[in-house]
Amino acid sequence: MSDQNGGSQEPEREEPVVRDKRRIDPETGKVRQPEGEQKPEEAGEHDLAHEELVDVGPAESEDEETILSDDDLDILSGQTTAEQLAAERLADLQRVTAEYANYRKRTEANRELERERAVGDAVKGLIPVLDDLERAEKHGDLGEGSAFTTIAAKLRTAVERLGLTPYGEKGEPFDPQIHEAIFQQPTPDVTADTVAEVVETGYRLGSTIVRVAKVVVSVPA
Repeated sequence: MSDQNGGSQEPEREEPVVRDKRRIDPETGKVRQPEGEQKPEEAGEHDLAHEELVDVGPAESEDEETILSDDDLDILSGQTTAEQLAAERLADLQRVTAEYANYRKRTEANRELERERAVGDAVKGLIPVLDDLERAEKHGDLGEGSAFTTIAAKLRTAVERLGLTPYGEKGEPFDPQIHEAIFQQPTPDVTADTVAEVVETGYRLGSTIVRVAKVVVSVPA
């Protein structure tokens, strides 16, 4: 480029702009605050105006952080009160206690049924022997003081200790749930079905019917 006098002139050069972006001021040794960023004390004042700082206590160790549950966070945030949380926990405890009590009742009932079935299977083999003793007694074959009478008494005592009890009596109301009618005879003296004679004694073990009683039934004429 030439000037008016015909001489040449060097173009003007712009001086480089140097920006010191170091976080530490080399002269003062203090931390510099970047432009446009809030100072820590200003940011802290803003946060404290909207949030509450909570000291959750020190961690159990330096490498272990304190972890808050969802319930703890709800209480800290004000969504749930301590009374509400205690009521919920009490309701949960009562529900679990009731469920355990029901489970225990069912377990005990099932255990009793299984015991009755097991004992029932064992005593079923003895029922024919009891029938023979009953028939011998009706025919007078078991005389008082005889050896067979003593054996019969011991056998009956043993099965009773196991819970096996006989049922079926003449004159009791007929129940198709526990009686088996092998014969019906019209009788003018009865107003309802009644057991007239027990042909074969029934046996029950607790609440389980081991063998139904076979009976003759008197029905109204």
